[in-house]
Amino acid sequence: MSLDTAPASLTATEAARKIRAGEITSEELVQSCLERIEALEDTIGAWTHLDKDYALAQAKAAQAQRQAGESLGPLHGVPVGIKDIFDTRDMPTENGTVLHAGRQPKADSTVVALLRQAGAIIMGKTVTTELAVLHPGKTANPHDPKRTPGGSSSGSAAAVASYMVPLATGSQTNGSMIRPASFCGIYGYKPTHGLISRHGVLPQSRFLDQIGVFSRTLEDAALMAQVLIAHDPNDPDTRPHAPPHLMKTLAGEPPVPPRLAFVTTPAWDEFADDDSKAAFPELMEHLGDSADTLALHKPFVNVYGWLKTIMGADQAMSYRREYERGKDKLSPILVDMIEQGQKVLALDYNQAAATREGLNLLLSEIFDEYDAIVTPASTGQAPLGLDTTGNPIFSTPWTFCGVPAISLPLLQGSDGMPIGVQLVGPRGDDARLLRTARWLVEAVDAE
Repeated sequence: MSLDTAPASLTATEAARKIRAGEITSEELVQSCLERIEALEDTIGAWTHLDKDYALAQAKAAQAQRQAGESLGPLHGVPVGIKDIFDTRDMPTENGTVLHAGRQPKADSTVVALLRQAGAIIMGKTVTTELAVLHPGKTANPHDPKRTPGGSSSGSAAAVASYMVPLATGSQTNGSMIRPASFCGIYGYKPTHGLISRHGVLPQSRFLDQIGVFSRTLEDAALMAQVLIAHDPNDPDTRPHAPPHLMKTLAGEPPVPPRLAFVTTPAWDEFADDDSKAAFPELMEHLGDSADTLALHKPFVNVYGWLKTIMGADQAMSYRREYERGKDKLSPILVDMIEQGQKVLALDYNQAAATREGLNLLLSEIFDEYDAIVTPASTGQAPLGLDTTGNPIFSTPWTFCGVPAISLPLLQGSDGMPIGVQLVGPRGDDARLLRTARWLVEAVDAE
């Protein structure tokens, strides 16, 4: 069976609808995904733990629930890949390091618990970089196995891009979702900081850590995120607010055509590759009067140093046991980052953290006039070589500010590799960001 006709080709939204209607079974969908994994895993290496029998057992149980007339969740019977820093009570969670080999959590992370509650099939654990930082795992880019898939959510992005699963979880402390989504040619959505609980997820930096989703359609990203956005007393940065209506807003038409601000960021001149420098101006020209080019205010020049200060100090704290007990088993790049973080002064840390609100006030001036910011999702095409995950620099300002961002697979480089367009919105206005993203995708597709 070709991919075009195989159940593995279905989006999550399509699959959930067909399973609910009895047009396919969860077992058929999971089996098709497993066949896809068997055909490609040796080349792509997206998985660190996969129990085929257990995946099928979950699917059979999902079918039995439907036949019994039980209430079905929005992801009933749909397989989801779980980045291997999210605790799972029935699968190892090894965090991409030999220091945690064989680690078996006793409870699910809140994200995994919510996915189960929604009826999802927990397919397996996807590869992460070492402790979700920079040292790469085994995963290769599905579009060119000689290139990186990005990181740290490398396995999740590659698994979705290669149709092994329609959905997967990810996390971002700098550029760990937006960059792999760009390199792999899929959607990567990082909601506003604090919308999705991080309880039971490997902590790196409370100030920066954010949870997100990978998908092949905007509708699927909204569907999965809607399931995960909830207040959790175990994560002090979540709030007891009504969740945004992502699906409903996404399906609606903007009251007026959106206006977009093309923001290159201070990294553009030095770090954007030639393909990006050619493609983004063409995109803006295509959008015409709907888009203006803007420069960020001067304080954003310092955001890269501020994020490095906070992330380094937090890594030194979060990974102190690994450093003290197994420094020789950590990569040199991570050891260096931890040791640099150990030198950060409390004054410097607090001064860096205090800048977030001021930067968001400056961003609010842009969002008063524009619906969203258009900016690169990555430096350009995925770099050659599996010894790198690429540069996260085009995510840094937005991660630091905790604003929602999504990578849209809209551009292509000179080597035929995908290049993502990053769309950024104001804090807490995730639903409007996704609606604007749909408008932009349709505007480009209409070209």
